[in-house]
Amino acid sequence: MKANKEFLIPFAGLKQGKHQFEFQINKTFFEAFDFDEFNDANIKVDLVLDKKITMLELSFKHSGTVNVPCDISNEDFDLPVKGKLDLIVKFGDEYNDDNDEMLILPHGEYQVDVAQYIYEMIVLSVPTKRVHPGIKDGTVAADIVEKLNELAPKEEHKEEEKSTDPRWDELKKLLNG
Repeated sequence: MKANKEFLIPFAGLKQGKHQFEFQINKTFFEAFDFDEFNDANIKVDLVLDKKITMLELSFKHSGTVNVPCDISNEDFDLPVKGKLDLIVKFGDEYNDDNDEMLILPHGEYQVDVAQYIYEMIVLSVPTKRVHPGIKDGTVAADIVEKLNELAPKEEHKEEEKSTDPRWDELKKLLNG
């Protein structure tokens, strides 16, 4: 993904202390990452940048909805998502983002690109199994759900036979005897 100016935060001109940034994330943001699992997205991201003498502390929080298909009925619905991410930015000889919680920028860098961190934070906050809320409370009566219930394996309760191998019965007599 090429750098989007909206997500580049120039920290060089900021005073020490906390600074707030706000981003509105929609489907075009995810398209820039070639991510097409969301039909639509409406997410607000709040970022607090705490500038200190030798490092930056970034605290991300997001909340909103992503429109996704249900894994059971395949019906589209708005799935609420929320989450947070804390990131420490330090300065070193070369760029290093191997650690999930720490980013090392080269000395002399004057801005940080937060797009990748916002993307990962949102994508990871979406549950792996996406179930329409109408399926949980029974208000969605989709044909697929009815067919799944019809084809579901039936539980058969078989009475377990109490018979045992006669050789074991003889051994039990020895224990009890």
